[in-house]
Amino acid sequence: MALAGRPNTGKSTLLNALLGEKLSIVTPKPQTTWQRVTGIHTSSSAQMILLDTPGLFEATGLLQRAMLESTVTALSEADVVLLVLDAGEAIADGDLETIEEALARSEAPRIVVLNKIDTVPGTLLGRRQQWVEERFGARAFLISACDGTGIEALHSAITLALPAGPFLYPEDELASAPVRFFVAEMVRETVFERYQQEIPYSVICQVEEFREDQSPAYIGVNIFVERQSQKGIVIGKGGAGIRELGRAARLKVEHFLGRPVYLQLRVKTLAGWRRKRGELRRLGFRLAERPHENR
Repeated sequence: MALAGRPNTGKSTLLNALLGEKLSIVTPKPQTTWQRVTGIHTSSSAQMILLDTPGLFEATGLLQRAMLESTVTALSEADVVLLVLDAGEAIADGDLETIEEALARSEAPRIVVLNKIDTVPGTLLGRRQQWVEERFGARAFLISACDGTGIEALHSAITLALPAGPFLYPEDELASAPVRFFVAEMVRETVFERYQQEIPYSVICQVEEFREDQSPAYIGVNIFVERQSQKGIVIGKGGAGIRELGRAARLKVEHFLGRPVYLQLRVKTLAGWRRKRGELRRLGFRLAERPHENR
């Protein structure tokens, strides 16, 4: 099942709520999710495979195109599509067209949710629910992924919509991506939390070394920025910035792994990585071939 919708509608928070575990990183800034995250929830009767996606938006650069292609691919693969809308935010005509064009690529059953209902007055919520159901031709579930309102009913509806078939993953598995991916994402999440403006959107993280056979486990992470000036901002005066970043990220990683960790962060300049097809591929993004673009 693919979670789709505009950026910042709460898709990642909803994925975490449905799983009962924090898997996708979450920050108040829009477009935090850059690559799809596959979460797995297994009960005695069903296995739910959830694809958190970067969202639906008008892509203007190579990185955003890679993000959008990831979302569209997830929609084409999904057996069920979960459209996540912000209950308190009107959808602009251009955004509505983007959403409907993407949904048209999938013939899978559709479930619609209005998230963040705790931020919307009841009278407005009723009108918004009616409009959404008429526009998208599906029942709109009212939920708050943050406080858990409506999650149980939504979970039951998703389970009923899933096709019959064998379990695809072991019953104790929570995600399909390797641990390295989630460690890098936790460092990037911490960058989003601690830095402002351009820095979070210019940073990508990659685990270079992971030694699990020692205690504490050693993890070396490269933090790539686009410009030398950004490197100085991340490191901070006298290295204060990178020390605080490492401390906060290490606590997250230790909680995720359930063991002590020695986390070493290195900041490196990778000039213009968001605009270079070759660098994006090396960093794990997928892009369809198009001529006359930077490699």
